[in-house]
Amino acid sequence: MSAVTAEEAGRQVEEVLDRLAATEDAEACAAAEELVRVLMEFYGAALGRAVELLQRPADQPPGTPLEGLLGDELVASLLNLHGLHPEDLPARIARALDGIPHPVEQAGFDAATGVLRLRVTASTGCGCPSTQESVRLAAVDALACFAPEVTGVDMEGAAASREPALLQIGSGPPRAVSGGRSSATAS
Repeated sequence: MSAVTAEEAGRQVEEVLDRLAATEDAEACAAAEELVRVLMEFYGAALGRAVELLQRPADQPPGTPLEGLLGDELVASLLNLHGLHPEDLPARIARALDGIPHPVEQAGFDAATGVLRLRVTASTGCGCPSTQESVRLAAVDALACFAPEVTGVDMEGAAASREPALLQIGSGPPRAVSGGRSSATAS
């Protein structure tokens, strides 16, 4: 791919917008201008974030500048969009899963379908289906930025021994009443 200067890119965008304007389709022109605006905002935000991440405070220990960029969702998504992310798919999946607040492990990835199978590795609460779904949704969100090749996430059922049984806490059985006072308070 040859490098395009900002001037050339701007000229090409203007030419396309001018061709659309010549069709006198106001809706198509407005949509194209909105598309250009949204893309410019996205790229501007990603580049601004990259500059921010590269300006390491003096008290921060030295590290590879690339590490900060690769761990940022916005910058990572831009790198992935253009096929520039230097990490391979397994590393990007691991990075995404490390960033979610739930302990999970990979149970398999089907490259043909893009489906990643996950297993919860520790108790996430009551073991309810809604808890499993919240873990799945957190993984989906993280993977969208770091590993867009993953098109679906399936959760494997948690082992029965991993999730605690739901304990109902109540006031207990009613106590016998003697002489108008409960036996618990009788003296």
